[in-house]
Amino acid sequence: MSLSPGSLPLGIGLRYLSAKRRNHFISFISASSMVGMTLGVAVLILVLSVMNGFDRELRERILGMVPHGVLYQAGGIQDWQELAARVDQFPGVEASAPLTRLQGMMGANGRVRGVIVTGVAPEAEARVSILPEHMTEGSITDLLPGEYGVLLGDLLARSLDVVVGDKLTLMLPEATFSPAGVIPRVRRLTVVGIFSVGAELDSNLAVIHLQDAAKLGRLNGAAESLRIKFTNLFDAPTLIWQLVNKLDGLYSGSDWTRTQGNLFSAIRMEKTMIGLLLLMIVAVAAFNIISTLVMVVTDKQADIAILRTMGAKPRTIMAIFMVQGLSIGIVGVVLGTVLGVIAALTISDLVAWAEKLFGFQILSSDVYFISYLPSQLLLSDVAVIMSASLLLSFLATLYPSWRASRVQPAEALRYE
Repeated sequence: MSLSPGSLPLGIGLRYLSAKRRNHFISFISASSMVGMTLGVAVLILVLSVMNGFDRELRERILGMVPHGVLYQAGGIQDWQELAARVDQFPGVEASAPLTRLQGMMGANGRVRGVIVTGVAPEAEARVSILPEHMTEGSITDLLPGEYGVLLGDLLARSLDVVVGDKLTLMLPEATFSPAGVIPRVRRLTVVGIFSVGAELDSNLAVIHLQDAAKLGRLNGAAESLRIKFTNLFDAPTLIWQLVNKLDGLYSGSDWTRTQGNLFSAIRMEKTMIGLLLLMIVAVAAFNIISTLVMVVTDKQADIAILRTMGAKPRTIMAIFMVQGLSIGIVGVVLGTVLGVIAALTISDLVAWAEKLFGFQILSSDVYFISYLPSQLLLSDVAVIMSASLLLSFLATLYPSWRASRVQPAEALRYE
């Protein structure tokens, strides 16, 4: 079968790849290069997908409870409904709700824990928070003004050894003067619900009614601040300051990047570093391609010399071995991508099946904020991994192919 000059490198390169070599060691190195590339790409896709899953869970759970943005007014907000109506009309704002925060100590059954007490309006909280969706006992509507009910995170409830219906004591740091001396402000609360949203919030967060929080905090206004949920949480730093300016400087603002930004920056940095480290696996496979092609060039010097004497140009010889090396890389990258995508889409179910089969839990809810292995496959990650792997494969073919193009026919055929 004759080959046109344009298809000559492709035909000979693929023939070298598929032909049975006399040197089995070269075949082994070629196969190991392909397997290494496959495993490297698959592991890279899987690990980055799992890290994307953790990042998504953190973002949805923590930022589902932590305000995207907050507006403050000195002395408290008198009419939060009027302010919320104005804020909700601002582009990029999804919803808003009142918020009051207090810090104190909670005690029950001889145990004391430091807590963040959050005052909310139950009818408005569902618009800005995931709290109503994560109630394990009771409901956020059980918070009634004047009754001093409290919702506790499940870890906090366990550490205080309380259940729904139990009483506990809240101690606030503001001191009260009495004939007996200086004593902290104390209030008895009743547990009316338990929630579980994950992360650290379950161990230090308590929720009470907004009116009760205003009385305990002795606020002049109905609420300390207005909590805002943005359509795109990453626009929060810009939008919150635009809101402050629009409201004629009567309010000050803050956003989630000031309180939680370091956590998500650390996750992104960790993802980048792990991605670069795992890319070294792909680089090792690419170096194996170099080894394979160098040995093939040495083994095929007589063939190269014959092609050169028949009129083949150096760039044609170079293209032949680039085709062979790229074929190894392309097959490895495609197989690795397929395996990695399948693994990323099924890893959660596979881990759950393994936990059930062997009777152990990889992620304990007592230690981690979630009890399953999350995974989120992003096409952008797959595209970057495939592009980087193919680029490494291409670069790996340059030196051996250039070396092949420099073979001199007379020298190669001298001892044939």
